[in-house]
Amino acid sequence: MNILILGAGQVGETAADSLSGEEAHQVTIVDKNETVLKKLQERLDARTVVGHASYPEVLDRAGAKNADMIIALTNSDEINMTACQVAHTLFKTPRRIARIRAAEYTNHNALFNEDSLSVDFIISPEDLVTQHIEELIHFPGALQVLEFADGKVRLVAARAHEGGALIGHPIKELSQHIPNVECRVAAIYRDGKGIIPEGSTVVEEGDEVFFIAARKDIRAVLSEMRKLDEPVRRVVIAGGGNIGVRLAKALEDTNQVKLIERDSDRSKAVSEYLNKTIVLSGDGTDESLLLEENIDSADVFVSVTNADEANILSAMLAKRLGAHKVMALINKPAYTELVAAGTIDVAISPPQITLGTLLAHVRRGDVVKVHSLRQLAAEAIEAVAHGNSSDSRVIGKSIEDIRLPLGATISAIVRGEDVMMAHHDTVIEPDDHVILFISDRRQIDEVERLFEVG
Repeated sequence: MNILILGAGQVGETAADSLSGEEAHQVTIVDKNETVLKKLQERLDARTVVGHASYPEVLDRAGAKNADMIIALTNSDEINMTACQVAHTLFKTPRRIARIRAAEYTNHNALFNEDSLSVDFIISPEDLVTQHIEELIHFPGALQVLEFADGKVRLVAARAHEGGALIGHPIKELSQHIPNVECRVAAIYRDGKGIIPEGSTVVEEGDEVFFIAARKDIRAVLSEMRKLDEPVRRVVIAGGGNIGVRLAKALEDTNQVKLIERDSDRSKAVSEYLNKTIVLSGDGTDESLLLEENIDSADVFVSVTNADEANILSAMLAKRLGAHKVMALINKPAYTELVAAGTIDVAISPPQITLGTLLAHVRRGDVVKVHSLRQLAAEAIEAVAHGNSSDSRVIGKSIEDIRLPLGATISAIVRGEDVMMAHHDTVIEPDDHVILFISDRRQIDEVERLFEVG
């Protein structure tokens, strides 16, 4: 696929990094910053074009007339929308995706169709990140909570801690511990290295365990990995930007929420918008302010300002002062790796969260959901099986007979409203939603081909 990426910011760079590494794609990146593009060209197998992303002449030089897809990811909603419109009108680019941040646009779906702005799909990183943090708050103890099949199934990552019933026991005993709950352990990471789980694999303290289960069973399975945390009541948010405000709005009816914002004018505007949230004018790295607001009684402290460094520092400080669980929004991949195993409980990566939504539109076959994991090294996907036993490589076959690449496993199947954990003799039927975990994303091409028809 010939893909044109507009904007070389953190999200654009992450998308280019992921897509250019796949043989099936040819990637061109457009940005006004020549220095940034030179650095990307040295590192990635991608073509670069310097220029304003929505100008017809620049899009022409970038090859919009031959592109299969345009992904507009600049920091300007208006440039992204205009670029998609220009690509459609002048170059007939078949598929157009735009990053739109402002709710003033996204709240009006009628804007985005063939008769108005020619945008096939809009992506709001702020909304995606907010939803991601909400899920982490609803399932205390989880490092990641990712949904499939319209929320019927969740993929959860948790750190195995002392107190978990399964610690020191083989995975096959899980069904004995919780006999009325079905789940699958999709992967285990130990000391940073992936282990393909088998029934005899013993879960050790410190393991990062990825498991798949129906939403209603998540807490039961989590209790096998670690002592369950109490439900979250008190939440402190540092940062009154788009994400901070949306998160406070989403939580304030069910939790006690405080929000800290440095800019006094902004904090005043935020306080007028929110109903039950206590809005404080101050700095999330101010120790005296955190102590004054009883940070030691906070169940969750989450820092979501625009500065990675401030987020890391404030989260580390909140943890030292007694906050039970701390999260930090971190855009730079190098920073994410640094803090992943340190004082900060959860590092939230907007580029990685956004990438999964993009990849669902790029994958071959009917792939409806993609989640990028482990700093882009692994993926979890939801693919729909189409066709029949004569023109499909999966339909009519039991899982043990499907030729999956090494490191790829089928964990669950959603058939209508039924959620089924995958067994070796489970047979795939037409329209099944198949949930797969791929520990090495270099195998994704082979997995995609399995779900192509013909």
